[in-house]
Amino acid sequence: MEHPLGLAPGKIIAVHLNYRSRAAERGRTPDAPSYFLKPPTSLSWSGRPVVRPAGCELLAFEGEIAVVIGTRAHRVSRENALEHVAGYAAANDFGVYDLKHADLGANLRAKGRDGYTPVGPALLTDVDPARLRLRTWVNGLLVQDASTEELLFPVDLLIADLSRSTTLEPGDVLLIGTPAGSTVVRPGDVVEVELEESGRLRNEIVAEEPGVTEYGALPRATEAARQAAYGSAHDAGHPPPAAGRAAAPAGPAGLDEETAAALRTVSTATLSSQLRARGIDHHFIEGVRPARPDLRMVGVARTLRYLPLREDVFAERGGGMNAQKSTVEEILPGEVLVIEARGEHGSGTLGDILALRALRRGAAGVVTDGGLRDSPAFAELDLPSYYAVAHAAVLGRRHVPMDSQVPVACGGVLVMPGDVLVGDAEGVVVIPPALAAEVARAAVTQEDEERFILRQVDRGAGIKGLYPMDEHWRALYLREHRPQGD
Repeated sequence: MEHPLGLAPGKIIAVHLNYRSRAAERGRTPDAPSYFLKPPTSLSWSGRPVVRPAGCELLAFEGEIAVVIGTRAHRVSRENALEHVAGYAAANDFGVYDLKHADLGANLRAKGRDGYTPVGPALLTDVDPARLRLRTWVNGLLVQDASTEELLFPVDLLIADLSRSTTLEPGDVLLIGTPAGSTVVRPGDVVEVELEESGRLRNEIVAEEPGVTEYGALPRATEAARQAAYGSAHDAGHPPPAAGRAAAPAGPAGLDEETAAALRTVSTATLSSQLRARGIDHHFIEGVRPARPDLRMVGVARTLRYLPLREDVFAERGGGMNAQKSTVEEILPGEVLVIEARGEHGSGTLGDILALRALRRGAAGVVTDGGLRDSPAFAELDLPSYYAVAHAAVLGRRHVPMDSQVPVACGGVLVMPGDVLVGDAEGVVVIPPALAAEVARAAVTQEDEERFILRQVDRGAGIKGLYPMDEHWRALYLREHRPQGD
């Protein structure tokens, strides 16, 4: 069947890692682009089903942009590279992660299957490849929203780099990478990809018909493969929504439910004591207050960094799907958006629209050491939010939204992506992930002991020997907490 775009590529070349958000998700940033080939028979179109092989569970989508080569490119410069492009289209680089082991980095059986490279439905020609917006939906839920402004290696560089060793012929297709948000889909799910507003590339996932003879390498769904397919260890335990349903907020990413539940019951003051006892003195985010003192917050950090305003840099990085908006669209359930605003009080750093979007994506909270815009609206929003001041001005008055998922300084505290944050009416503490479970258990015990002490004080007992407890009071406490029947 002829492809709707009339494509007949001699080769399809795909880039491994190219979006900053995807590199942050993977935990590594390449110094140079790397590539793999997909056979032309993998080319597909909108409306054609994508088949998950029998015995496989880790079929993942990757919303991408397809660059279609228009004229022969051999050893071209970056300055002339875009002259060889015929146009750009939405694409989807499907892959089966439980077959990646079969061909190592070649990806032949994982990503080279028939129909695993849908492209379309339109070819865009009069566009700026440096400012293209790509979006992906699964069952109607937006899961990827990114701009080519965050590419590690722009289109012109890729073409120049490839053409040094591999001649690009008319009709060849270059897939330039996927942003964060790629995950596993199942039979019955529908994946849609859109470039700009040119219409959606739509493909439904179906199961392979039984009876296919099994030769060679068989599927192998290891824990490492699951984490790679889902994007993180957390997501591997929280499958995507079933067809026709929106995703329900899950527990904090990377934080087990037992620890999260314990952290929800203890105060930041108690956690502060436990962290100090373990040598972590700089853990309380200073100078912020809650918009809703009645809400508690437990989650893990997704960081966003603002740098001081410089007008020319803001003109390049401040508009469109900038780092601020992209970070909100990448938030996973249970994550806390932590904004480094350098303690600058001269503008807002987040408003109610983006905060609501973060909430709908399952965010556990927002912390900024700068200003909060539309602050009265946050009193009605069921999103724990901590901020330094209220300020009506937009961030462009003082800030450039620079990057995300990098170490940030917020309220005098170093916050790493993935750190555990707990907030209550008093403020916010930051807990190293490796200490979270231990600190949570110890904090629960400490508060239980302190409730015992409070009861004794309420009954008229003096502080000496009771706070802290000496052997006498410790024995009484243990007797009170002895299991029945002992």
